[in-house]
Amino acid sequence: MHEMALTESIVDIVCEEARKQGFGKVRVVRLKVGAMAHVEPEALRFCFDAVSHGTVADGATLDIIRAPGEGWCLDCGKTVPLDERFGACPECGRRHVQMTSGDELRIEELEVD
Repeated sequence: MHEMALTESIVDIVCEEARKQGFGKVRVVRLKVGAMAHVEPEALRFCFDAVSHGTVADGATLDIIRAPGEGWCLDCGKTVPLDERFGACPECGRRHVQMTSGDELRIEELEVD
């Protein structure tokens, strides 16, 4: 389960920000997860509860925002929705689509005390 390693990194980042910025408690961690990031949101939530225990994020809510897949078709010059990596353009059917979003995994915001 790679979600455990990812969650450990997320909590490490949150703890480092607490040290840098001087806050003592995190209430919400808002995380943006792309639809094609190969990450299971429920597994992240489960791991977050376990990994954050005893840290500034202990008891915090993990708010996951899903980001849809999107790409730029090099053939028809349009921004198009993507359901899969390396998928065909839904407009022209060609496979020269460069993914522009949908594979991200990043902390968007922290609500702290």
